[in-house]
Amino acid sequence: MERRTFLNISGLAFGSMLVPVFGRAIAAEELLNPMAVAAKKALADTAMNAATQAGASYCDVRIGRYLNQYIVTRDLNVENVTNTESAGVGVRVIASGAYGFAATNDMSSDGVANAARQAVAIAKANARLQGEPVQLAPVKGVGEVSWATPVKKDWRTVPIKEKAELLIAANKAGMDGGANFMQSMLFQVNQQKYFASTDGSYIDQDVQRLWAPVSATAVDKASGKFRSRSGLSTPVGMGYEYLDGRPADKIKAAGGVATLYTNSYDIVEDARAAGRDAKRKLTAKSVVPGKYDLVLSPEHLWLTIHESVGHPTELDRVLGYEANYAGTSFATLDKWESKNFKYGSPLVNIVADKTTPGSLGAVGYDDEGVKCKRWDIIKDGVLVSYQATRDQAHIIGEKESQGCSYADSWSNVQFQRMPNVSLQAGTRKMTPDEMVKGVKKGIYIVGDGSFSIDQQRYNFQFGGQLFYEIKDGKIGEMLEDVAYQSNTQDFWNACTALCDERDWRMGGSFFDGKGQPPQISIVSHGSPTARFNGINVINTARKIG
Repeated sequence: MERRTFLNISGLAFGSMLVPVFGRAIAAEELLNPMAVAAKKALADTAMNAATQAGASYCDVRIGRYLNQYIVTRDLNVENVTNTESAGVGVRVIASGAYGFAATNDMSSDGVANAARQAVAIAKANARLQGEPVQLAPVKGVGEVSWATPVKKDWRTVPIKEKAELLIAANKAGMDGGANFMQSMLFQVNQQKYFASTDGSYIDQDVQRLWAPVSATAVDKASGKFRSRSGLSTPVGMGYEYLDGRPADKIKAAGGVATLYTNSYDIVEDARAAGRDAKRKLTAKSVVPGKYDLVLSPEHLWLTIHESVGHPTELDRVLGYEANYAGTSFATLDKWESKNFKYGSPLVNIVADKTTPGSLGAVGYDDEGVKCKRWDIIKDGVLVSYQATRDQAHIIGEKESQGCSYADSWSNVQFQRMPNVSLQAGTRKMTPDEMVKGVKKGIYIVGDGSFSIDQQRYNFQFGGQLFYEIKDGKIGEMLEDVAYQSNTQDFWNACTALCDERDWRMGGSFFDGKGQPPQISIVSHGSPTARFNGINVINTARKIG
């Protein structure tokens, strides 16, 4: 049964049992009060006992406390500060060969036991309409274990005043640099997730994530023309130490056109550069359409990876079970079964990895209790695997799950979500400057921008933040109105050079939507600077016809 059908049936038959819960506003000091692990284990045991007594052959319980703090500033003013909390229990079962799920924010013994019995009732109702029983890949119970994001400075302990002052300082720097309008934001997340299952696992995880987006806008008052430049930070699975901005964690892009970041971020410096770049874009030369060799920075390429590799290798999209937000996939099973589908050139090696330090997807265990790992999706240009959960693994001949299960809340059922999907660095020593030297006619692109891609993740168009002409091996003038068009297979087969591991770094999405009802996930994508030859570039300002 498709997840969409399962949820629709559950909603019709037991709508009152599926409790949608939104985060409540709380005081900042409440962020630091966790629930005791022993109490969570007792609740989980209560739920599992109730489920098995009601007829479940399998049960997992997720007890979650989800904390968020958002700070929004515009120019020299604080616009909004929000602290939210959402806490409750989600119970998933298999009974009569079918899934059932129920959730509750009544975290008493009676509350979780009732939710477990409701999940079993839903499963038995679903079983009457299900053709084949659920097949779960085996998972060995790990007993009582814990995992936490390595954090040097917990964002919950940093005063809001200090954070707001940092954002306002960034806005001031951007306006000093040339912007007329600035906006800086700080998204901070703490997920306290407890997973238990009848397989014998009791897993306590504390996950932290952070993102500090910046936007600078410059206006030509005479013409009314305006241009913007977003910040070059990446969302991270780290603590507040990411905003320390240590000089050792900065690198220069090709030709010194921008300062980029690895393990920390100087938001004030980047905001000042964003203001300067936004003003420069007002007078930048408009691109001449044609074929160009593209040199793409990691701050840009992560989004192309996300859309043209990450989504089309989600197994539920490949199978047609899921189409919401991003469509299905051209990378169908027959291409994988052929063992020779050329997704890209031999230089292209793309891995899935939920263990990369500092990444958004880094956790110890997924939301099915599967220990996270790394595996190949594209090897030497050939499609070799997908992203699968426990109930999908047998479809592609895997004996165990790849650990791709995630739910964005205790109140939502877990399903297949994208792990970190990354392009590996080249094996030959090469810097971005050395890569540019080999380009006769090209464009260097830094930062992600708008994009469009079809419902099979094949034909696409991508923009960016900063564009520079490359002529006879040298970076020249800033360009504007640039977007490139290709299809996934042609684009990745046009990859002719990769910088080495010294240049590898991550970008990512803090708000990746999928599913119906919709859920939001987080995911990082790493890459080095990469070169793609003979890509069609259009001028986005030119009228057609």
